[in-house]
Amino acid sequence: MHHQIKEKPLRDKVFMRYVLEVMYDGTVFHGSQVQGETPTVQLEVNKAISTILRTPIISFGASRTDEGVHALCNYYHFDIDKELDSTFLYKCNSIMPQGVAVKRVCKATNPEFNARFDAISRRYRYRIYFTKDPFKHKRALYYPFKLNQDILHDTANVIREYTDFESFAKRNAQVHTFNCSILQSYWEKNGDELHYIVEANRFLRGMVRGLVCTQLHIARYNGTLDDLRAIVEAKDCRKAFFNVPGHGLYLEEITYREGELETIV
Repeated sequence: MHHQIKEKPLRDKVFMRYVLEVMYDGTVFHGSQVQGETPTVQLEVNKAISTILRTPIISFGASRTDEGVHALCNYYHFDIDKELDSTFLYKCNSIMPQGVAVKRVCKATNPEFNARFDAISRRYRYRIYFTKDPFKHKRALYYPFKLNQDILHDTANVIREYTDFESFAKRNAQVHTFNCSILQSYWEKNGDELHYIVEANRFLRGMVRGLVCTQLHIARYNGTLDDLRAIVEAKDCRKAFFNVPGHGLYLEEITYREGELETIV
């Protein structure tokens, strides 16, 4: 008489969602988002994690930055079915190239956490300097022109009055809405530099550089606040100006709700 052997049921793997806070020099990458084997920040993140964990891993970024744009803070989430130990940060930084570093390793308290869609706000800073300085090359915009700085402060205030920024989205922007809630918009002196700081719940592709370049154009060529209002209200990207380089721009901070990220190391 044959007894049927009962197989033990396989336990479903439990995946945990981890989040890396990274910083990078945008001038050594072709943007942040994966583009095949082209050197990007996300590609290096994926390669490092996959090597350390010995399994293919795909990460998901909080903010997409263009070629040349730097980040003091960006986030990438990924899933794995085991606990990460305290050496994970060290191992990441040992493998990754010089242009990118992991600042912090976190565990999401919600397994459905999404680095992009759960961000409450993002803050950018654009740096400008006026006297040639080789040590600021590719770190800020060299702008040896006279500016009406009073008008710059006024234009930054006007930007906060609007929510529809279609004029500052690059063509073929694949978005459902051009609405953004501007939380901060101002210019400040920082040593011998002039910085533009803007914070919002979301940004459109090319939007920050569009805001910077359009304001600089108005301040350099004796434009008015009415000129800025006309550009915003036209809802036409052909009216705005975008031609400032990415290397003056820094993704400075991304904010999440308190308690969503638990720091591991």
